[in-house]
Amino acid sequence: MTTQDSTPSGNDSYGHKKFKRSKSHFADRVTADGRDGWPVDAGRYRLVVSRACPWAGRALIARRLLGLEGALSLAVTDPIQDDRSWRFTLDPDGRDPVLGIRFLSEAYEARETGYPGGVSVPAIVDVPSGKLVTNDFQQITLDLATEWTALHRDGAPDLYPEPLRDEIDTVMEGIYREVNNGVYRAGFAPEQSEYESACNDVFHRLELTSERLAGRRYLVGDTITEADIRLFCTLVRFDAVYHGHFKCNLWKLTEDPVLWAYARDLFQTPGFGDTIDFDHIKRHYYQVHTGVNPTRIVPLGPDPTGWLTPHHREELGGRPFGEGTPPGPVPEGEEVPAAGRP
Repeated sequence: MTTQDSTPSGNDSYGHKKFKRSKSHFADRVTADGRDGWPVDAGRYRLVVSRACPWAGRALIARRLLGLEGALSLAVTDPIQDDRSWRFTLDPDGRDPVLGIRFLSEAYEARETGYPGGVSVPAIVDVPSGKLVTNDFQQITLDLATEWTALHRDGAPDLYPEPLRDEIDTVMEGIYREVNNGVYRAGFAPEQSEYESACNDVFHRLELTSERLAGRRYLVGDTITEADIRLFCTLVRFDAVYHGHFKCNLWKLTEDPVLWAYARDLFQTPGFGDTIDFDHIKRHYYQVHTGVNPTRIVPLGPDPTGWLTPHHREELGGRPFGEGTPPGPVPEGEEVPAAGRP
């Protein structure tokens, strides 16, 4: 999620340019062989996220499921950006305690002086140099699953199993285009026709996905994969922000029995719901997107306690972690504050 996520194509007027998601400018990869100059190394890198952001949410969940908390440290930004974008005002003295910076943009500047683009999360920063390594949100989680295996916890699931990768990629592409990114296309549409097209795309894909999940617990295979992580990060925000704020209101998530049960199943799975902060999510969208919500008023609802109700999806079978095990407790200091939990 970048500063451009708050504006269509960087235009503050919300009325002249079609929304277009900017590409990740820094696409280096942290790999086992270090071929891009960034070898996997426990303690060397810091993952910077906003709990408001669905793209960063993917990295939070993958890191938890794979047990990388001890190898890849975590920085959480304030959900409210200013004109310098993501800031560390949640930390003492307004500085990240490891990187020593006030704004994530400082890591971007350390990597490329005068960098003109948006400052996005998730971001991986090299701690020794203070330089941004990558902001490639599509690749970060795949690499956590496949390149960081030497540092995975015992019992870590295989989130991107090789025999299923083609199917996972196909499922993820449709979900990305019409759901993950589709809600933004609807929310920032400058014209009625563009909004209607995007909104119809969102719900068409959700209906297809609901049909897919009616008789199976997970999107691909019988275990949790990267595809489930990516869909969940949009579904968990759907009724809280996308339904009202982005006008994706043909129906609520809670009105589709299959998707609502699927989303609750994942939310109640260790590693998913324990990363979600509804307070950060709502305050970010409603207070930062002033072109969509000029009053900056944050709605009181919806009541999040429904996320904890029985889902009965276990009746479909499936093995959430495959041959592995659930992640352990959330590390001390990384717990979501009470204000953001159901």
